[in-house]
Amino acid sequence: MPESTPGLIAVPLTSDLLRGALELERTERGILPHRLPAWARAQWLDGQLALAESQPSGVRVVFRTRAAVVELDTVPTKRVYPGAPPRPDGVYDLLVDGRLTAQGTVAGGDTLVFDMAAGTAETRRGAPGTLRFADLPTADKDVEIWLPHNETTELVALRTDAPVTPLADRGRKIWLHHGSSISHGSDAASPTTTWPALAAALGGVDLVNLGFGGSALLDPFTARTMRDTPADLISVKLGINLVNHDLMRLRGFAPAVHGFLDTIREGHPTTPLLVVSSIHCAIHETTPGPASLDPDELAAGRLRFRATGDSSDRTRLTLTVIRDELARITAHRATTDPNLHYLDGLTLYNEADAAELPLPDHIHPDAATHHHIAHRFARQVFENDGPFAPEPA
Repeated sequence: MPESTPGLIAVPLTSDLLRGALELERTERGILPHRLPAWARAQWLDGQLALAESQPSGVRVVFRTRAAVVELDTVPTKRVYPGAPPRPDGVYDLLVDGRLTAQGTVAGGDTLVFDMAAGTAETRRGAPGTLRFADLPTADKDVEIWLPHNETTELVALRTDAPVTPLADRGRKIWLHHGSSISHGSDAASPTTTWPALAAALGGVDLVNLGFGGSALLDPFTARTMRDTPADLISVKLGINLVNHDLMRLRGFAPAVHGFLDTIREGHPTTPLLVVSSIHCAIHETTPGPASLDPDELAAGRLRFRATGDSSDRTRLTLTVIRDELARITAHRATTDPNLHYLDGLTLYNEADAAELPLPDHIHPDAATHHHIAHRFARQVFENDGPFAPEPA
């Protein structure tokens, strides 16, 4: 256990100091934030989903204080792939009154070792580490510590050198978003620079991010979770995981989309609901999945994906097919649901953008492209007459 710095006050890590998590699991060491509730996690005991939902993308510790020093003890889970270069430690972003002020990392913690050849994973237990921010302004201020979007993080202890109070309601709308690893934040530089976090900041809303790497698959438990989660604005970004998993055929896709939207509407009958299709991904525009690692690229030391499906099979899903279907489905439903909207993902990132900002592994955007997508999304969705734009006074 890390040693406490003399003179600091222990602050209980209560639910009113956390935003962006849907459930807090009490563990023997502290608190583990989850982005899916336990009942939903129990419906598909999958390692990929379990890892993704426990990585706290969009989850932050928030409070108001005059403290100049803040310490947070955590147990991060580091992922290790033997034979591959070490992954960088997850980044914590410190915001003071909404401005990025400092960043940090936590060494140590647990280790999740993946044996790619055997298809197995082993967890090795480690010790907590300490994140420390000092020399903060001593005036009253709003403090937000955004947890690493790509590193499961157990919260152990919080300490400050001045009292802490929960952050008051700032009157912001809650934006509930679901998507794939791109929404989760893959290859973003830090938790506040995933494209949903950036777009939320530009739109002046509070984000609840249900972007799950490899797991935007029209799962009914995700729809029910969204149905039961308070929200003022809702978006669902669909496409890439359905293709690269080769999960379903066209016959099953459209009814599944209707069912997913029907379930959300049970809890949010008139909330603005935006359906977003995939950004441009050359390997899957007209070629179905499954996707696999390109062995030639892997032999050269590069991690890149390729599409392996049969393009002649018209029943299989490609990104082009999915965009057409989503546009058709939302147009049909919007005749009786005026608060349902559609956004073509190619307006966020298209073939011309790919020439300038290529996807490094052929699927996931890099840090610069997260900014690009976020600014385009904010302009189209939060501004002017966009579906999430504030109503005229």
